[in-house]
Amino acid sequence: MKCRLSFLCLFSLAPFFVQAQQAELNAAEIRQGLASLNVTGSVLYIAAHPDDENTRLLAYLSKERKVRTGYLSLTRGDGGQNLIGTEQGELLGLIRTQELLAARRMDGAEQFFTRANDFGFSKNPAESFKIWNKEQILSDVVWVIRKFQPDVIITRFPEDSRAGHGHHSASAILAREAFTAAADPARFPEQLKFVKIWQAKRIVWNTFNFGSTNTTADDQLKIDVGVFNPLLGKGYGEIAAESRSNHKSQGFGSAKQRGSAIEFFSPIGGQTAKTDLFDGINLNLDRTQGMQKAQQLLNTIITGYDPADPSKSIPALLQLKEEVKNLSFKHEQLDELILACAGIWLETTIPETSYAINDTIPVTINAISRVKKDFPIKISLQAVNASQPVSLIPDQLLAQHTKIAANQLGSTQPYWLEKKHPIGTYIIDSLAYLGLPEAPAPHAGVLKVLFGDQAITVTRPLVYKHTDPVKGELYQPLVIAPPITITLAEHSFVFTNNNPKKITVQLKSFKANSKGVLQPEVPAGWKVSPENMTIDLPQKGEEQNVEFTVTPAGNVTDGQFSLAINVEGQTYRKGLKVIGYDHIPVQTLFPLAEARVEKADLKFAGKKIGYIAGAGDLIPESLTQIGYQVTRLTENQVINNELSGYDAIITGVRLYNINEKIALMQPKLMSYVKNGGVLLVQYNVNAPLKITDIGPYPFQLSRDRVTEEDAKVTFLKPDDPALNFPNKITSKDFDGWIQERGLYFATAIDSHYTPVLQMNDTGEPAGNGSLLVTDYGKGKFVYTSLAFFRELPAGVAGAYRLFVNLISKNTTR
Repeated sequence: MKCRLSFLCLFSLAPFFVQAQQAELNAAEIRQGLASLNVTGSVLYIAAHPDDENTRLLAYLSKERKVRTGYLSLTRGDGGQNLIGTEQGELLGLIRTQELLAARRMDGAEQFFTRANDFGFSKNPAESFKIWNKEQILSDVVWVIRKFQPDVIITRFPEDSRAGHGHHSASAILAREAFTAAADPARFPEQLKFVKIWQAKRIVWNTFNFGSTNTTADDQLKIDVGVFNPLLGKGYGEIAAESRSNHKSQGFGSAKQRGSAIEFFSPIGGQTAKTDLFDGINLNLDRTQGMQKAQQLLNTIITGYDPADPSKSIPALLQLKEEVKNLSFKHEQLDELILACAGIWLETTIPETSYAINDTIPVTINAISRVKKDFPIKISLQAVNASQPVSLIPDQLLAQHTKIAANQLGSTQPYWLEKKHPIGTYIIDSLAYLGLPEAPAPHAGVLKVLFGDQAITVTRPLVYKHTDPVKGELYQPLVIAPPITITLAEHSFVFTNNNPKKITVQLKSFKANSKGVLQPEVPAGWKVSPENMTIDLPQKGEEQNVEFTVTPAGNVTDGQFSLAINVEGQTYRKGLKVIGYDHIPVQTLFPLAEARVEKADLKFAGKKIGYIAGAGDLIPESLTQIGYQVTRLTENQVINNELSGYDAIITGVRLYNINEKIALMQPKLMSYVKNGGVLLVQYNVNAPLKITDIGPYPFQLSRDRVTEEDAKVTFLKPDDPALNFPNKITSKDFDGWIQERGLYFATAIDSHYTPVLQMNDTGEPAGNGSLLVTDYGKGKFVYTSLAFFRELPAGVAGAYRLFVNLISKNTTR
């Protein structure tokens, strides 16, 4: 119950204060916050992915209309592509979760999710619901609605094909059904132990004009959201660009827009709005009974606010706090405004960034008040476990010390990644976390800031603070880890034929004098040596690499290689993964210490590979582990160096979309092929392209794709060398593929190319643009839209066999 109560409080936080660290508000922001206290009402925006939200509208609703504003993204964007690194799947979802939180800090909205996993592109909602379990995800949407209690629900997409993505149309269907279900006590009654039924006033569709699809109309409700906020010094088109530009993994840096911007809305359900989204909804404080005196007091506070000395408003704000203590009000926001007016700054720091689960953590509490020396109210701090409060003397930093047991806080693993999950949904057992973007940050307990005899209770996240000589003062979140982590270098290991492979395991201690016994496990019939290993890591933070030799045997071709370590009678099975980018907090997680192992019957022709990075994939690492010598080539090396020494050159995904020097590299690459080389170009999106002539002969790129990873594959040219040399490819090689077959297939294909494969999703015409091969001069050019960038890191043996064929030169072609 303690956890649930904490969660209920978190859900009511006002959007003006959503940052993990305390926001030090300036005088204009305090004035903006005071004005928002004067407004009730809420609105929930619903779509499918990170980046689907209308950031300009969110900023307008939160900061101009000052209503509580939320964005519910069904997924965390796990199935997309990554333009800033090589992370895919769950790791990409973790990055995009933080990008969404950074965006919300800009536009002032709150962020929510369901447990739906983004499994990749979906062509229709039926496919989405087949994988997601519609009823389960609908219950999540209902839960968020019942908790958030929006007056208005807004969808980004329509329910039909105009949405452009099956997840998009599914989000609209779920929003409409949840609008009704949230008010029905017979739907998801188990939730009613913690929440009440809720009926929003209306649900509307925020229509759009994207590319060739215009869903707006003159008879729709229209609102100009491009207005200028003089307190913030920005218009909402400018704030929206700052918000949207946080979606860096998707390449969504946005230009700031200024001036009028009309948003359109079409009714879906509930009472139809004629002139405003909030028609018929009382947004004033008198919406709640007993608020008349509070309303008058707040009006006086706003009128008398002195931006040169916000502390003058504190006595009246304390009076307001007392007046509304038993009423429905923005209590957390009021408390933070009182602290801001007093210049109160609080933080709780730790001397190291990480601790083991069985450690004791020393904590320093720093606090300062920056009111004037003659401020009439005594301000003091009562810290965790302190028997008496200590006065906060104006402009004098107070430091106090305490300790906390790490096991009281638990592991800092992202909560939705704690358990293995099926395709489509994360496993979340507790309603305490359901809907939240991340678990509440670990803290050392409740602090009390006393203004006379009135107390404001606050918590601050435990953070490690340090100074970088270039970037200055930096904060990192607390990491609570197993005493020893066991990290495998790859998610999968492919064994060629029956050859043994050495698997390196990186051990790291999070506690001094950590000792244990490391135990590997292999599939039945396989062999591992040694059978166990004694580990001794005297120093905290010490790292050690150990090796196991794994040999495939028996009839089993694939399975799991896993590790466990016993430390002081406890068994741990977690590895370590750290994701660091400048635009988000450092993310630390503990994946299971396991990897897929697969035996593949592989033959090779040539081993020396040049690789030109695109948007980011793990193809070089995948090829290295099966024995290729991979050299990563820079643009200047391609342009200026001799390339004939490479058996094949591979371009990373989306190279032709993102690399400004591809026009200079392309003639050199074509010359390399003409003189006898093999060039394999991985998929690119159809627009924008830096150059249009990707190959030696013309073809175009479409938006066609095959999303069913088990779609039937037909061999158009069974005798083609691509399917026969050096490995004989059969239909079995297309078993076990993940997420999709391929994307952005070629079209308008010149007759010089040989389309090798044909495939299609259920009910759609067959397409032949997934794999093109042609001789050019003495060499071979390959363009493939197949999703090798997903299949090889996942250890799909058949994908390896086909890829090896494509980068192998065959002089008999």
